[in-house]
Amino acid sequence: MEVKANLSENNNHPSKEETFQDLFTQYYPHVVRKVMIVVKEQSIAEDIAQEVFVKLYHTDRTTIDNILGWLTKVAINTAYNHIRTEKRHQARIDKQQIYENDSVGSVEESYLTLEKIKEVQNTLMKLPERDRDLLIMQFSGYSYEEIAKSKGVEKVSIGTLLARAKKRFKNFYMQERREET
Repeated sequence: MEVKANLSENNNHPSKEETFQDLFTQYYPHVVRKVMIVVKEQSIAEDIAQEVFVKLYHTDRTTIDNILGWLTKVAINTAYNHIRTEKRHQARIDKQQIYENDSVGSVEESYLTLEKIKEVQNTLMKLPERDRDLLIMQFSGYSYEEIAKSKGVEKVSIGTLLARAKKRFKNFYMQERREET
């Protein structure tokens, strides 16, 4: 009799795939509706919902207390991630189009750009070395922490030092512009 009891217990527990299929059938429309609130496009919402269920499939469902809540949260987060990715992608496309449009500029525009670069370089050379280094490092993409480490100063001082360096640069640059006219 114990063997029959064990067999009946095994028959009452569906396999992982059957349980997943039941969850998918039950909650898929709900997930799509929640994603539609964020993305507003049916086909994208369905793709995101499928991605959410793939995440569910690869997750240990015994650790999830509220499946519907988990699915909703993951769906919303995945939808927002999709929107952020699309915005970054569109920004890259826009930047590329601007670059392509600008690259066909005239010889005169190129000359003027080179002249402005020379003016900036000349102004930078008039600044004290520390100011020049700070400005170059900041506009080269260094973080405050990296600049502070390089210059041997506290990180909290970098903002002030940069502001002062920018102010000196502006003053020198404006002075040169007045002398030219």
